[in-house]
Amino acid sequence: MSVVGQKERATQNRVVRLLRDVLGYTYLGNWEERAGNSNIEVDFVRAYLARRGVSPSLIDRALHELLKTAGDQSKSLYDVNKAVYSLLRYGVQVRADVGEATETVHLIDWQTPLANDFALAEEVTVAGEHSKRPDVVLYVNGLALAVLELKRSTVSVSQGIRQNLDN
Repeated sequence: MSVVGQKERATQNRVVRLLRDVLGYTYLGNWEERAGNSNIEVDFVRAYLARRGVSPSLIDRALHELLKTAGDQSKSLYDVNKAVYSLLRYGVQVRADVGEATETVHLIDWQTPLANDFALAEEVTVAGEHSKRPDVVLYVNGLALAVLELKRSTVSVSQGIRQNLDN
């Protein structure tokens, strides 16, 4: 590893320590080689909602709606992001069964922020037409809500912005 690579790694280690040791994020590890990385980590979302007392049938229906909305390629990126934001902000309206009342499943607890599960993973490789691997991904209840792409000072700001937009 070059000296520059060592400096970048040291900075990334400091960021991880801050998030984990000071802010209390759960460290999920280095996900560079982990298969199936996603912006919606279904098992984590499912576990969070189960701990909150949401029934399995409501969890399944809420996850189905979230995944369907996030993966809708018939809409523009703006419209998909707006729809996903609405689900995250206001909850997912679902019915446990036909004929039952609609219930709201909240994917994020906005009233009590510390009741949420905060986690981070490093080098999260996301496969696709062009694979991406941001340095750090921050998750809230299994939902990737922030990406940190660390750059050395010799990299132009525009290059860093372009890479973040790609991620």
